[in-house]
Amino acid sequence: MKAIKLQAPGGLDRLAVTEMEDPGDPGPGEIRVRIHASSLNFHDYGVVSGTMPAEDGRIPMSDGAGVVEAVGEGVTEFAAGDNVVSCFFPKWESGEPKVSDFSETPGDGIDGYARELVVRPASWFTKAPEGWSHEEAATLTCASLTAWRALVVDAGIKPGDDVLVLGTGGVSIYALQIARAMGARVFATSSSDEKLARLTEMGAAGVVNYKTDENWGKTIAGMTGGRGVDIVVEVGGPATLRNSIHACRIGGHMALIGVLTGVKGEVPTVNLMRKQQVLQGLVVGSRSHQQDMVRAMEATGLRPVLDRSFALDEIADAFRHEESGAHFGKITLSF
Repeated sequence: MKAIKLQAPGGLDRLAVTEMEDPGDPGPGEIRVRIHASSLNFHDYGVVSGTMPAEDGRIPMSDGAGVVEAVGEGVTEFAAGDNVVSCFFPKWESGEPKVSDFSETPGDGIDGYARELVVRPASWFTKAPEGWSHEEAATLTCASLTAWRALVVDAGIKPGDDVLVLGTGGVSIYALQIARAMGARVFATSSSDEKLARLTEMGAAGVVNYKTDENWGKTIAGMTGGRGVDIVVEVGGPATLRNSIHACRIGGHMALIGVLTGVKGEVPTVNLMRKQQVLQGLVVGSRSHQQDMVRAMEATGLRPVLDRSFALDEIADAFRHEESGAHFGKITLSF
């Protein structure tokens, strides 16, 4: 079978197409899955670019969607022919967070889904939404589940809430869609007027170009009559947090998800304290969160925004496209 392996110390020119042995039949509690698609995330880029060092020969990609070819003894949840999608934290099935690193995350601490076949425990997958393509389903594992947990699980979003999303990456686009489906009003930022126009077409109630408005947080708050938004999906990190605090209402919730602007920076603690806001860090979610999300996707009819698809052996070009920042929504691999 075909697979992609990363040669240490990493870099897009260090991604090699290789042939591997067929993984064979599933054992007790396992399923054999033919992978048909994956999707690119900022985390995956960190691994393949070498900024998050991985073992030599690591198979990248945390997201995998495909078809069950066979089930092992004792597996009752899946049957041959089922469409499935992988879990980001395979051993976090339910309950409170149990992980604080990526040592067991596919594509990072263990081999991922840039390959055609896997045999893995059945609990490492959930069913995909009915009627979704493999490319669509592959976007659920990381980006969609992160947005779902931020809004639904942690922030407890409700109809009438105001939500702010930053940028047009996979998490932010999914957050806009989920928030809208939940009856919330959404505001958004981008550095591209063209992308802001697309966000407006998707239902954003107000948009701001953060390149031309350095105090965009106050501008967003002004759009809510000065009250501020109830929830901020904070994917930027240190360089955007000051404005996010300004944009968020007194007692509001900020979901700290991303480090797009770096891993270290100054936190304006006085403003955070004064406004009595909740700043909650999170990393993706559990298997039970994913199962709840899949049911919600089917109930609401929500579908992901796909940017462009690449073949498996075009993986380096796919990441260069992500690196360029030209994408809107999710980039996928199809194989």
